[in-house]
Amino acid sequence: MSDALYTVTGIARSEKQQGKGASRRLRKQNLVPAIIYGGNEEPTAIAIRANELVKLLDNEAFFSNILTINADGEEYQAVIKDLQRHPAKGFPMHVDFQRIVKGQKIHMNIPVHFTGREDAPGTKDGGILSTLVSDIEIVCIPSKLPEYLEIDVSGMEIGDSYHMSDINLPEGVVIYELELEDGTDRTIVNMQPPTVEEVDEPSEDEVDADEVPATEQGGEGNDSDNDGDE
Repeated sequence: MSDALYTVTGIARSEKQQGKGASRRLRKQNLVPAIIYGGNEEPTAIAIRANELVKLLDNEAFFSNILTINADGEEYQAVIKDLQRHPAKGFPMHVDFQRIVKGQKIHMNIPVHFTGREDAPGTKDGGILSTLVSDIEIVCIPSKLPEYLEIDVSGMEIGDSYHMSDINLPEGVVIYELELEDGTDRTIVNMQPPTVEEVDEPSEDEVDADEVPATEQGGEGNDSDNDGDE
């Protein structure tokens, strides 16, 4: 990770501006309530202008970078840990930020980028690249935080798979799941064979019926009709 790429401008909230009712009033003023916690300090309640936050949320890197938050003259280094959106409309309702402490390890979910898909031998042979994760939880000190993890799949052939332990991690970065005693080395991408659409074979009765001329298939019915006319 490098220096903070994104700056968030916040407004400190007083105790009277906290709580469900106060949060609703803030949203009506085009403000999104947020909290900054951690770092052995008391939580700090702030509000962020909704239009500014929406623009920042459009950038994937915003979720995996250390942020600078300015609120009424105070500056905080933090990462975004939780974002609540309106279930129907999708706009941000509340944000949780975690303070960064120099030298103290943090847990972050980092996006995974797959490259070389079109160059892979399996793709050229009609195979289907199936990606099974979009992000992975890592542990590192703030100065080592990567923006994303890159997986090169350009050498994958049909039947090949790629696991967490195969990722070439930056120095000082570990995958949290692999550090657990009961953690599993999950598959994160595989190259599947091309799908073949199965066509149902006609039954013997259907084949026999198709081979009988139409006049013969309806012969008995025609005789019955003729008898009735007489």
